[in-house]
Amino acid sequence: MIQGDFIGILFVYGYVALLLGVTEKVLVKHPETSRKVLHIMVGNIAFLLPIFVSREMMAFVAAGPFILLTFLMSPYTPIKSIRGKTSSAGHGMGLVYYAITWTVLAYLFFDYMIVIAIGIFAMSYGDGFASLVGVKYGRHKYNIAGDEKSFIGTIAMFFSTFVAMIVAIVYYNIVQGTGFHFTFISVGFLALFAAAGAIVEGFTPKGLDNLTVPFVIAAMYWMVFII
Repeated sequence: MIQGDFIGILFVYGYVALLLGVTEKVLVKHPETSRKVLHIMVGNIAFLLPIFVSREMMAFVAAGPFILLTFLMSPYTPIKSIRGKTSSAGHGMGLVYYAITWTVLAYLFFDYMIVIAIGIFAMSYGDGFASLVGVKYGRHKYNIAGDEKSFIGTIAMFFSTFVAMIVAIVYYNIVQGTGFHFTFISVGFLALFAAAGAIVEGFTPKGLDNLTVPFVIAAMYWMVFII
């Protein structure tokens, strides 16, 4: 194992362990808030990606094991003592899909880490704030595919995804020199990606937006700015 991968894995595991501890102990009386804080803050893993030097280590050692871990802490686990620990509110498989997404993006786009970060931020900050704002302020609802959403939540999804993408691009411009230039056209494309993510989130039921949203936005960014 190369030193950078070892350090990256330690940081990822340590950060997630810290988040699980905080959400379990500090926010235990507020399960919906706890779950969404975890959902959003895990997205900060995107800032750790440049530490890694190996595609396989990032995808299969840093990201992949969380598929099993989050499943074992879901409502479908065979281990009763930890059943539902990460899903006491919301969709039971949401964080499992989250881990699957990171693993797939890490393997496919390792050479273009900004694409991984774009997908992770859309999934964490975008979808997370959509839920938080929607639950608190979403008086006007809609239901397209069997899962109730709110208009204000969808608007929050758009803005939070848009801002998160800009943060990711600035960070990776500094750390990896991606060469992205903010112009009227490029920012317009980012707004288009955020709008697409908000629409996809609105159409996607049962927590599957943790798969559809990041893959759609990452693919759009790849096709427009990388290919």
